[in-house]
Amino acid sequence: MSTPNRCLVRGSINIDEFFHLPHIVRPGETISSTKLTKRAGGKGANQAFAVARAAGQVDLDGAIGQDGVWVQDLLASAGVGVKRLLTVDDKVTGRAVIQSSQDGENSIVLHAGANYHVPATNAPPSISGYTHLLLQNEIPLASTLSYLSSAGQSSPPVITVFNPSPMLSPQQLRDFPWKYLSWLIVNEGELGDLLLAFGSTANPGTVSEDELREKASAGILELAANEYFSPSVGIICTLGAKGILYYQPGQKVGYYPAAKLQYPVKDTTGAGDCFAGYFVAGLMSGQSLEEVLQSCLTACAICVESEGAMESVPTRGAVAKRL
Repeated sequence: MSTPNRCLVRGSINIDEFFHLPHIVRPGETISSTKLTKRAGGKGANQAFAVARAAGQVDLDGAIGQDGVWVQDLLASAGVGVKRLLTVDDKVTGRAVIQSSQDGENSIVLHAGANYHVPATNAPPSISGYTHLLLQNEIPLASTLSYLSSAGQSSPPVITVFNPSPMLSPQQLRDFPWKYLSWLIVNEGELGDLLLAFGSTANPGTVSEDELREKASAGILELAANEYFSPSVGIICTLGAKGILYYQPGQKVGYYPAAKLQYPVKDTTGAGDCFAGYFVAGLMSGQSLEEVLQSCLTACAICVESEGAMESVPTRGAVAKRL
């Protein structure tokens, strides 16, 4: 009997605190906020939430402090498995303190908190029972690599997806075990960072919008052929409002435009994590890559029409109605 498709997300869990201000605080200044908004966040939590909203079976592996129990409850209520979440008594849950001004500017202070707690063990992480692994870069890289290595060496093989945000250093990119990766999800700026780290002088992120699709397509092919990279990795490059490029090893680069909006854009914060979660859920569903990507783009269109990284992620039913 085959193992039911189930995804493990190893990643960050944060509490995002938004202080709404007349202007960004200047050195030495004390001002009062007009509003305080507290939301669950962290790329790991956001992406696991999106997998669940897309009707995928998913568990989140990460750490919170005692102050983050409500985030765990929120994830569980959405269908995310939380049995692998660790509560660390002497740590606070990861934080993003965001100053948001009336003119749209913001400044952000991050605190890793429990996200950087790694249990003291020499045993490799257990990937047994999972068919897919989704990773980002908001936890210690060593932990990310240990999960990727376990998945890459498992039998039967685990489909691995990596969204390198925040971006790794050039040396970390060159040393990364790309052979264990199935899919890479980047935006055009991150694609440029990869190419520069691998010795290219081309940077798709610095060209005009009219040239972006052509340059990014060439960049994907250059990346796929680079000696530091692995020829077996599929690549997704998101282009914001211009859509996405996708590449499967040995094939041409494909393109899909962004899905049409029905309402004005309110918040693009959660779009990338929404895409990653829907992508993995789509892979688990057995759909063709084309069907998966169309669902991802539609989900992102609905996502940016609402506020919040998690709250804006649509259900699979809502996406199906708009397709």
